[in-house]
Amino acid sequence: MIKESGVMSAMCSRHEANTLEISSCEPKSDGRTARRHHQIDNGVDLNQKRKPGIGMIGQNNKNKEKHAQLSSPCRSEDGSLPCCTILESMTDGVFTVNLERRINTYFNRAAEEITGFTFQEAVNQFCFDILRSSTCQTNCPLERTLKTGKPVYNHPAVIITKAGKEIPVSVTTALVRNPTGDVVGAMEIFRDLSVIETLRKAVADRYSLGNMISKNPRMQDIFEILPDIAESDSHLLIQGPSGSGKGLLASTVHDLSTRKEKPFVKVNCSAIPDTLLESELFGYVRGAFTDARKDKPGRFSMADGGTLFLDEIGDTSPSLQVKLLRALEEKIFIPLGGVAPVKVDVRIVAATHRDIVVMIREGLFREDLYYRLNIIKIELPPLCERKEDIPLLAESIMARLNAVKGRQIAGVSEGVMSRLMNHTYPGNIRELENILEHAYVLCREPLINEKHLPHDFLEKTGRDAAVPTTLHPLASSEGQVLLKVLKAHGGSRLKTARHLGISRTSLWRKIRKYGIRNDR
Repeated sequence: MIKESGVMSAMCSRHEANTLEISSCEPKSDGRTARRHHQIDNGVDLNQKRKPGIGMIGQNNKNKEKHAQLSSPCRSEDGSLPCCTILESMTDGVFTVNLERRINTYFNRAAEEITGFTFQEAVNQFCFDILRSSTCQTNCPLERTLKTGKPVYNHPAVIITKAGKEIPVSVTTALVRNPTGDVVGAMEIFRDLSVIETLRKAVADRYSLGNMISKNPRMQDIFEILPDIAESDSHLLIQGPSGSGKGLLASTVHDLSTRKEKPFVKVNCSAIPDTLLESELFGYVRGAFTDARKDKPGRFSMADGGTLFLDEIGDTSPSLQVKLLRALEEKIFIPLGGVAPVKVDVRIVAATHRDIVVMIREGLFREDLYYRLNIIKIELPPLCERKEDIPLLAESIMARLNAVKGRQIAGVSEGVMSRLMNHTYPGNIRELENILEHAYVLCREPLINEKHLPHDFLEKTGRDAAVPTTLHPLASSEGQVLLKVLKAHGGSRLKTARHLGISRTSLWRKIRKYGIRNDR
């Protein structure tokens, strides 16, 4: 693809704004660098085409004069080639491809170490056969750059090494042009993020327990006692608003308990009519009612030896609560239409978003059942009281979506995070999951931006993101004043600075400090 004009320098001057320019540069004759820079044209080594005794700068004096006229920004004053040394000393992998996406002229030492392939093994191979990245066939950054002419920055991906190991990387690509400005290929720089990913997981592990994650002090207190609660066989009552993670907490208790090898059976008491809930819990025998043609085991029988999670138990009727009480006290029940009692060994974990004590006063919940369930009680705080968990939860949700959808979206932009941090979340974690999944479906970029968010969420949070709530109260107050004055002056920084008696530079620094958006 490249004429015999010497070795390409991948760290040459910029051609316009988005591409790199190839310049003719003399290679050093120090072995490794020279071998690594052989130019390949359709699989043929151009260096082998040259006549003996002819230097790599050109085949005749005419070519020498032509090359002497070309700019060589990567050449030092003494005519040496420092760019090759720089590329070889980089810890980021660097390689170039031709228009067919075959690795042609460059594959540095870091690229060899990260991928496990040598330069000789990689040259003239398709880049996707060497990197085997998760984005090669669906959202290849090199292909996007070659098609659009625009560079791609920090695209997240996972490559598979020669040994079969998966390595998370960050990819940046740009066009490569020859001295006349023609596009002859592209360059990719990929950074090994294994250490960063390891540190991220270490931080996540510090704030996680099972599938739950939080650094909120109240949640950390729950995490501290949860293993002891799980080891006991006592019944557990979980109270918290809808969408706060009661079901996840119940499954975590089961997974940490000695019953983890036995079934974990979930029943949503509010989703089943009370007339059918009894047969759903206790089962029925043949002939118990019309169309009962055979025996059917209930959820108690299915959970024998394991854990039965009764979600929204506050929505059950007092008559059914009597039967639940007997099953909990005596560990026996009688199926619908049956006469013989059935004995089971089941641990009950119940959950509700309602205040059971108030329900008892109103005669809507049996006090004796409450005390049977309330051996251990855990109260989950709403998401609005644990805002510091939103970044951790967002990262966890994005990781799960990437795993399910087979994509690699790195996360959310600062603007999106600012909006997420300032929302009240009446739907709690479930609402946060819905917001991020909506944005994930619409996103075709490395990061989720505000344009991907649901319209109703944008309207609720306002077009101008408020001051982040994670700031110190005094700092937050100053930020709110700045935001108020900015709005009063229509977003004019000059008028705002004059009103506050500070310079525009000081105002700009404060705007950045408090993360205030000003679209004007």
